[in-house]
Parts: sequence; structure tokens; C-alpha cells
Amino acid sequence: MRVHNYSRRDFLKSVGLGVAALAVSGRVSGFQARTNGVAVDKPNIIIIFADDLGYGDLGCFGHPTIQTPNLDRMAAEGTKLTQFYSASSVCTPSRAALLTGRLPIRNGMCSDKRRVLFPNSGGGLPASEITIAAALKSVGYATACVGKWHLGHLPQFLPTRRGFDEYFGIPYSNDMRPTPLMDNEKVIEERADQTTLTKRYTERAVRFIERSKNKPLFLYFAHTFPHVPLFASQRFKDASLRGLYGDVVEELDWSVGQIMSVLRKHGLAEKTLVFFTSDNGPWLIMKLNGGSAGLLRGGKGSTWEGGMREPCVAWWPGKIPAATVTYGPSSTLDFLPTCLALAGVKLPEDRIIDGVDMLPMLRGTGKSRRDVMFFYRGTRLMAVRKGPWKVHFTTQAGYGEKPKKHDPPLLFHLEHDPSEKHDVAKNRADVIADIVKEVERHRATVKPVKSQLEIPLPKKAG
Repeated sequence: MRVHNYSRRDFLKSVGLGVAALAVSGRVSGFQARTNGVAVDKPNIIIIFADDLGYGDLGCFGHPTIQTPNLDRMAAEGTKLTQFYSASSVCTPSRAALLTGRLPIRNGMCSDKRRVLFPNSGGGLPASEITIAAALKSVGYATACVGKWHLGHLPQFLPTRRGFDEYFGIPYSNDMRPTPLMDNEKVIEERADQTTLTKRYTERAVRFIERSKNKPLFLYFAHTFPHVPLFASQRFKDASLRGLYGDVVEELDWSVGQIMSVLRKHGLAEKTLVFFTSDNGPWLIMKLNGGSAGLLRGGKGSTWEGGMREPCVAWWPGKIPAATVTYGPSSTLDFLPTCLALAGVKLPEDRIIDGVDMLPMLRGTGKSRRDVMFFYRGTRLMAVRKGPWKVHFTTQAGYGEKPKKHDPPLLFHLEHDPSEKHDVAKNRADVIADIVKEVERHRATVKPVKSQLEIPLPKKAG
């Protein structure tokens, strides 16, 4: 694999020489790799990523009328992560963070002028970034991206150039025009029929699993919905007590059930780690077409808990204890270190990785390794969580409100007050001072980089 200025040799060096021989051959015996002479079982890994789903939108997270029996079963057979965060409150930077394990401020996948990429954007995820897919592919995984990409729609930025063997989906949000449906790098539908997207995504994901069942696989299944505009297939239309939004979420739940069924059918359940979560909180200004953050404050676009804390379920029969709740803080940033650890791939040593390995916490053998979480809006550091404490230096609603600086900053104890209603800054100056030191240490590691979101489309010749 060679991607622009980042060579195969550089990649192998960065992910660890222990897997170099495997990556060169491109072949792996069975479901094992060897790292430093030690055999490593290589499970399948599936990440199912909803779009704009709120913390309170699933039955297993407390919604009173949206029925999600498949996700409820997944939670009953696995664990619910109740303090799980996206790395951003909007689409593009949150997806970049998930796939790279790095805050978007480190690679230009954020901006203060443009929150996300658009069809008239000329930038995308830099070729120098190592994705989960590229790392796993280097040790023999079959890799597929199904659904929404939103990390650059030009050919050089598509999933097939970032470690995925195949791609099926739309390149950005479904409210952007045009809305092409792509199969690998070819547009097969100039304007996607969105009433069929969830069904067709699911069929493609199931086929990928069935084709790849004899080797380890990585599936990144990034749903288009419940981002607006909302569309449900005829089977699910008018089926939910929650209206169209509920119809859409219940069809997503059906999709999850199809993935779980194909894993069980082929005896892959015990070999597969599955995550389900969302890219950011609910789009509250869409009213009934938007979701709910439950007891959390705020929604999409804000760094209040409702914008960044997401419902998350992890499932791996026999490896993750069933019917458990995981209370330790964790993040989409942690997916890359966790996936690489499972595959026996060393973390890159030539860059800062902001994620941590979740495996001990998920397996119930250890606590969360994540002590600090940084909340950015574009390039501005808005808030920081350390332990149970969260400091807000600046707050801003998702859309339409100007930023408001706080001096002294606001302080909330999230385990006592997850709704962020009671500011206790006056009584805990020591906590604020400690978090300010964390900010100073963090900022010393952040180097200015060019924003990919502000690059215009290249002008056509002639």
C-alpha cells in the first residue's frame, strides 16, 4: 500500500515492525497474527455508527416509546457504556477522530469557519493519517466501509484510498446536494433513493460478512440516519409511536438485528466484537425530526454533555460480560487503540494517539484508562473533563448562539449532576486549577495545521 507521501515502509515502521512480515505477505493463517513471537487471536471487529442519534433515543437507554429490541438484546448480552463520548459534536471531525484515534485539531479535520465538509470542499482526511482499516488490512483483515463517509468526496479521499477494500454509501450528509450513491469509486445512483438506504446498506454489510467469514474482517457501518431529512422504508413507515423519527430509529434497530443474525448463522458471534454508537448528539433545532439527549443538557453542535455523550453498546459473547453496565469514561478515540490491540498491531510511534485501549474495562478486568477528555468546537478548546469533573471555559449552543466565555469557568460534577445544572466552581477552585494544568500540558502537544475544511474545490482546467 502506498498513499501519496506516506510510503509502505513508513507505515509498517509506524505500526510496529512486529507485524511487518505479515503485512508484506498479505496473508494470515487462520485468525491469528504473531506480535513479538506471541500468537494473537484476531477477532472480527464491527463498528455501527448512527448519525445524530441522541443519548435518550434507544429503549435500552430509556426512551419510552421507540422500540429497539435488537439493540436491547445486544445490551443484555453485552455491556452498556453510560459515559461514552464522541470526539466532536458534528459529523466530519467526529468521524476523523474515530478512524484515526486522534483529535481533529491534530490533522486539520476541523475549522472555526466551516464545521464540516461540503460538496464544494476540496479537502479530506490527510493521506498521512493511519486509519483503523489501514492498520488492520496490513495484517490480513478484509475491510469494508458501508454508509456515510464525510471525510472527503474527491477520489483521493474516498474510503478505498484510506484502507478499505470496498465502499458502498454516500460521501457526505444526506441533506447536501447532490446526494450520490457510490459503489467503491463509481456513482451508481446520481440522487440516492433515501427510502431504501438503510435496507441496501444492510444488505451490502451482510454480504461482506458472508464473503469474508473465513478471514478476520473489519466493518465500519456508518448509517446515514437519523440525520435529517428523515426517510424510512415502506415496511417501517408509520410503525413507531414516536412518528417518523421513531420509524427511522426502529429501522436502524432492524439493521442491527440483521448483522447480529448473520454473525450467529455463520458461527461468528464469539469471534466478533461489535460496537454501536453515534457520531454526535441530537439535532435539537429540528424539533420532532430531531432526537433526544435524555437527561443530558444540549445537543448537536454544542460541547454540553448532550452534544458529545453518546449511547454506546459493546457486544462480544464470551469475552464481554453479559448484562453489565460500564461506567468508566471512554470515547470513539479509543476504538483505534482497542482494535489494534486485538489484532496484535503496535500503535504508531511517530504521532500522538489520543485514544486508549478499552479492553480491560470492557472485559471487566480493569478500570477505564481514560482520565481526561478534551471538548473542542472547531479549533477552540471549550471544555475539559477529568475524572468526574467537567470545566466549561466557553459555552455555545449548537446553532444560532454566540460563544460565551466564563471567568471563572463553570464546573460540574458529572456523576452527581449529568444534566450540568449545578455549577460548583465557587467551592472547588482546586479542581479548576488542576484541570487548567491539564490544559497547559495538552496545548503544548498541539501544533498548528492547515484546515482541510477550508480548502476549495480545485478549478477545472479550461
